[in-house]
Amino acid sequence: MPAPIVFFDIAGADGKALRDFYAGIFGWDIKENNNFSVPVNSQMLMGAIRQDPPETLFYIGVSDITKTLGEIAGKGGSIEVPRLEVPGVVIVGIFRDPAGNRVGLVEMENGKAKIPQARDSKD
Repeated sequence: MPAPIVFFDIAGADGKALRDFYAGIFGWDIKENNNFSVPVNSQMLMGAIRQDPPETLFYIGVSDITKTLGEIAGKGGSIEVPRLEVPGVVIVGIFRDPAGNRVGLVEMENGKAKIPQARDSKD
């Protein structure tokens, strides 16, 4: 089975303006935390608005980010963010394809994003 696109985000300098734009034009129900879902065929695709330099980034689900990034580097892509665990949220990585486009990876298991354990805040 081909790797699925599992998430995307849209970034710009003014997160609220982007939220208002996409909600107003496309009717997307974007929450105050800037998360939303949009239909893709018969499935729902999760998305988010980020307040960062402008770009659109999509994330591809893979079973092993480290292995996939190695394959990407071997085929002319470059690694921008190696495998990164965001405790309690997701495991991600980011690469650039041979044309320079940034693309994200999400580590998946049994059809769902792997969520690493949140670390104990007692240091």
